[in-house]
Amino acid sequence: MTSQQAPLRIGILGAAKIAPAAMILPAKATGVATVVAVAARDPIRARAFAALHGVPEVSETYEDLIARPDIDAVYNALTPSRHADLSIAALQAGKHVLCEKPIAMNEGEARAMVAAAQASGRVLMEAFHYRYHPMFARVLEIIGSGEMGEVRALSAVFQTRLVDDGAEIRYERDLGGGSLMDIGTYPLHWVRTAAGAEPTVVSASGVFGRAGVDHATQAELRFPNGAVARISGSMVEETPMALLEVMGRLGSLKAVNPLAPQMGHLLEVKIDGAEPRRETFSRDPTYDFQLRAFVDACRGGPAPLTCGQDSIAQMVLLDAVSAASRL
Repeated sequence: MTSQQAPLRIGILGAAKIAPAAMILPAKATGVATVVAVAARDPIRARAFAALHGVPEVSETYEDLIARPDIDAVYNALTPSRHADLSIAALQAGKHVLCEKPIAMNEGEARAMVAAAQASGRVLMEAFHYRYHPMFARVLEIIGSGEMGEVRALSAVFQTRLVDDGAEIRYERDLGGGSLMDIGTYPLHWVRTAAGAEPTVVSASGVFGRAGVDHATQAELRFPNGAVARISGSMVEETPMALLEVMGRLGSLKAVNPLAPQMGHLLEVKIDGAEPRRETFSRDPTYDFQLRAFVDACRGGPAPLTCGQDSIAQMVLLDAVSAASRL
């Protein structure tokens, strides 16, 4: 953003837990955007959220917020069940959209959303915030340099503990809950991005609870060059972990906490015949980098790294893993 450009004006759909970290704080920290208004299913909750986080305006409904002439873009922080309809409505209203992951409930919705973005000429960016941090850029640089040799295997794990207290939406399947649709999206995206190709599903399994919600999911994938990947996502583990390992013909790398490097991280590279090396990176939040990339794209800069065909391919893989794990 140049000094002549005013901050991008953003409205938030959903008084969600993620919204302060993903949008409100980055807007304040970077100065490239300003949050103008928020809307929630319950207007009372929206007003409480606005008061707590210093959001100037509250719209009574999602549709009212989308129609506001004083916003340039919408941040869709709602459950996946409301990603497609409201993001498409925002795009058709001429707003850019930053949408939380997963982009949709299924491949068909993802394709419809991408088509709406193309038709409107507006940006539709999926909020894989880690992808914009220097740490993952370095992971890809190392893989692309060839020093590890051809990639032969990948392993990705993200696990944490989410208590099923009756209010946790990730235990509601109809809303797009479950470990695969939330936790598991990250390991899947890590290995797809690191391999630079789209895999097929060899096998998958899940641990299921009430209403068919998956508490944990594992899958084995195979890439066109023969490389294999094993991914695991769980929302019932006591010990948090976020880890990506990539094994090549000549060496390997291990990225500890590629999800949120600002909370501590490490990149360890081992090349055959050389001393292992460790690298660390900026502790600035991933969300700051994500917001800058979104605003740049909205201003006519480079297209986001997580949009269009990437979002569709991610949803194709999510659908395939889900189907295989439920067989």
